[in-house]
Amino acid sequence: MTTHRSNAGQGRKKVQVSFVIRDEVERQHRSGVNALQFDPMLNRLYSAGRDSIIRIWNTCAKKVPYMLSMEHHTDWVNDIVLCCHGRTLISASSDTTVKVWNAHKGFCMSTLRTHKDYVKALAYARDKEQVASAGLDRQIFLWDVNTLTALTASNNTVTTSSLTGNKDSIYSLAMNPSGTIIVSGSTEKVLRVWDPRSCQKLMKLKGHTDNVKAIVINRDGTQCLSGSSDGTIRLWSLGQQRCVATFRVHDEGVWALQANDSFSIMYSGGRDRQVWATDIRNPDCRELICEEKAPVLKLELTPTEPQSLWIATTDSSIKNWPLKLPNARVSGEYDNDRVRPAFTQADFVIKGGPSIRQYYVLNDKRHILTKDTDNNVALWDVLTARKIEDRGQVDFEEEIKQFFKMVYVPNWFSVDLKTGLLTIHLDDSDCFAAWMSTRDLGLDIPPEAPETKTNIGSTLLQALLEHWPKAQYEDVQDADGQERGSSSHYFSVPGHTPVIFSEVGGRTLFRLLCRDAGGETEQMLLNETVPSWVVDVVVHKNMPKFTKIPFFLQPHPSTGIKPIKKDRLSASDMIQVRKVIEHVYEKVLGQGSDAGSQAAGSNASQEKEPDKEEELSSIAEERVELLCSDQVLDPNMDLRTVRHFIWKQTGDLTLHYRPLSKKDFQSFSKYSAMNSGDA
Repeated sequence: MTTHRSNAGQGRKKVQVSFVIRDEVERQHRSGVNALQFDPMLNRLYSAGRDSIIRIWNTCAKKVPYMLSMEHHTDWVNDIVLCCHGRTLISASSDTTVKVWNAHKGFCMSTLRTHKDYVKALAYARDKEQVASAGLDRQIFLWDVNTLTALTASNNTVTTSSLTGNKDSIYSLAMNPSGTIIVSGSTEKVLRVWDPRSCQKLMKLKGHTDNVKAIVINRDGTQCLSGSSDGTIRLWSLGQQRCVATFRVHDEGVWALQANDSFSIMYSGGRDRQVWATDIRNPDCRELICEEKAPVLKLELTPTEPQSLWIATTDSSIKNWPLKLPNARVSGEYDNDRVRPAFTQADFVIKGGPSIRQYYVLNDKRHILTKDTDNNVALWDVLTARKIEDRGQVDFEEEIKQFFKMVYVPNWFSVDLKTGLLTIHLDDSDCFAAWMSTRDLGLDIPPEAPETKTNIGSTLLQALLEHWPKAQYEDVQDADGQERGSSSHYFSVPGHTPVIFSEVGGRTLFRLLCRDAGGETEQMLLNETVPSWVVDVVVHKNMPKFTKIPFFLQPHPSTGIKPIKKDRLSASDMIQVRKVIEHVYEKVLGQGSDAGSQAAGSNASQEKEPDKEEELSSIAEERVELLCSDQVLDPNMDLRTVRHFIWKQTGDLTLHYRPLSKKDFQSFSKYSAMNSGDA
C-alpha cells in the first residue's frame, strides 16, 4: 500500500518558468487526439490529446459542437476515463500526473502525483468505481474513484494499492467492469495479468513480438484481446493462460481496439489508417469500415443503437462513422489493398486545427517564425506572447531570409513544440543574458524620455507575474541612486497566457493563467513555487548586471603607427560602435571636450546631454572610422553583433581605428608621439 499527499511538495530541483503563446479559447485540437470517451446520457464526447487540453463536444450540435475546454495539464493527455455515471473524468498525462475532473462543469478537482514518469494508460472497473493508472515508470496504481472525488486542498492524503512486477514501460491497460482482472501491455512484448482485489500476479502471456498498444477484456474477465505494433491482434483465454487466436487484419501496427458488449465483434485501427470490424468467432468474416487520412490512435464505440464509431487519429480532427456488421467471405484470404471501405464519408466531423511543426528564432531573439501542418507561416512576438501576423502559405526559408537583420542578441529562452503550440522556456542560466535598448525594442515611450537599457528576460518575467500581488511593490533605488524598478509597464502579456513552473526536464509544479495570479489559492501556490532567481527580479527588483565584453583597441596597420601598449578594455556588450568612435576621437586624437565624455569602458548608464552627445557623435563619425577584420563598421552596430558576425573568433575582440583626413592623421601621429614620450 502506498500513502502519499496528492499535491505534496517535492525535493526541489532547478525550477524553470514556461508560458504558452495561444488563443484565449482553443476551440480545436491542435495535434493528434489520444483519447475519447462518450457519455450517451448527455450526448457528450470528451476528447484529449497532444495539445494538453481536454475538450467537451455536444454530439447533437453538428454545426457548433464545441462546449468547453478542460485545461490543467502541461503535456500530452494520453488517456481519459468517464466515471460515476458521467459525473467524473480521470485523465493521465505525460506531465506525470493523473487528474480528477468535474466532468459536467469542466474544472480540475485534484491532482495525483504518484507516478514518476509519463502516465500512458488508464483502466476502469465500472461496477466497483475503481481506476488503474500506468505508464513509463513501470508502475500500476489502483484508485478508488469515490475517494478521489472527495479530495480537497486541505485533505488530500490518498492511500492506494500498487501492482508491481512490470519490467518495462506500460503502454496499455484494461480492467473488466467488476474489477476482478487487470491486464497490462508494454514494450516487454508480454501481457501481465493481476487480480486487483489481492494485488497478486496471476500470469504472464507471451506471443507478441513488439509493444502491446491496446487491450480489451470481456465482461466476466475470461478473455482479452490485445493489439500490438507487430501488426497482429491476439485473443487470449485467461483461464487457459494461452493465445487461442491470432488475427492478421492490419498491414502495420495495431494501436486501437474496441469490442461490443457481447465480445462477438471487435473494431481495430492503427498505423495503416484502416478501421476494421471483425467477427471474433469467425475471423474470415470482417468488414473494412473506413480508411482514415492519418494513423488511428483511438476508437470509441457508442453503446446506443444505431451504433457508431468515433475515431481519433494523429491528425487533429475527430470523426464519427456509421457501423456495418462484417460480411462472411467465401474464400479465406484477404488482400487489404483491394477491399473497398464500407463507408467513404463520415457522419460527423469535429474539425481540428493546425499544429506548429517548425520554428525559427530570428536574430533579434524576440520574434519567431513558425510553419504549421497546413503549411501556414506566422510571425510571433515572444515579449508580448502574441501572434503578430499570419504570413500565409509562403516559402519558409525565403521568409527567414526576408526577416534577417545583422544584429546579434544572446540566446535567453528555448522553444518547445510538443503540444503543437509555441511554448517558451526560461531558466536562470540563460534568462538574463540579453539586454536591449528601449529604442531598439520599439517601445512606446515618451519622446522626451531618455533611452535606457532593459534586460529582456527580467522584463518578461515581470509582465508574466504582474498580477501577483507580491510583484506589485513600488520601484526602489539601489545604492548608487539608480532606479532599479520594473520595466513591466513597457509590455503586457494576454491575461489568458498559461504560466507553468516545472522542474528542469521534469515534473510540473504549478500551472496558472497569467490573470489569475491574484487569486487566494494561486497566491499561496506561487509563494511556494516561484524560484528565488525569479523572486529576485520580480519582487525585489534586483536587475541583473550588464554583460561585459572585453576588447582591444589598436591603430589600424595602414596608419603605420605601432601601438605603445595593448590595453584590454571592457564595455557593455550592447555599446554601439559610435561610442567607441567617440572614445577614439576624444581620448586618442585628443579632440572634443572631456567634460561629460563617455569612454568605452565607462558605466553604460551615464549619459551626456542629448544635443551635445549627438553633435559629438556626428563630428567623430566624420573624422574616424572603426574596423574589425579589415571591415569598416557601421556606427549603429553594437559590439556583440561585431563579435558574432565579423570577428567570428574565440579570442578577445580586436578593433582598429584610423583617422579619415590627412589633418587628423597628422594630429593623431603627433598626439601618439607625445604620449610615447610620456611613456
